[in-house]
Amino acid sequence: MILGMDHLPTTEAAVTALRAIAEEYAREIEVTHDIGADQTSRRTAAGVGVVADPDGSLPHEAFVDFGGVPVVGVRLYPEDDALVTVEGVEFHDIPRDDVPDFVRSLFSGLAHVTAHRFPPGHRLVVPLPGDRTHKEWIPMIVLTPWLSGRVR
Repeated sequence: MILGMDHLPTTEAAVTALRAIAEEYAREIEVTHDIGADQTSRRTAAGVGVVADPDGSLPHEAFVDFGGVPVVGVRLYPEDDALVTVEGVEFHDIPRDDVPDFVRSLFSGLAHVTAHRFPPGHRLVVPLPGDRTHKEWIPMIVLTPWLSGRVR
């Protein structure tokens, strides 16, 4: 885990880790924040003007976009998970603690695409430390030059 952290306790801690990775790989980064139950995407039933959750906490969601290739976007949810989009391929429900290693795997060249004859198709494979991987099916029509260049 980045920065010697075993756990990213908050959305802001995850953003800090992603900023460090952007600096390490000389990538531009743009971060926007939605704070409050009336602003975050999963709290649409909160009602207008309701900013705190019933327990009094203030939910914090962040959107992180990295410049360059591959095109990577991260949506960090208050519930300790994230949506990571790589060249249009969406990885849902990535644990927040895995996001820095996931992004590092992309930028360092460890991520790759596997091709399958039957059923025909491709999968983007993102390896993480500890022999863990995240895999997502890629429709043939979505194979960008970056994805095509990583087919094994």
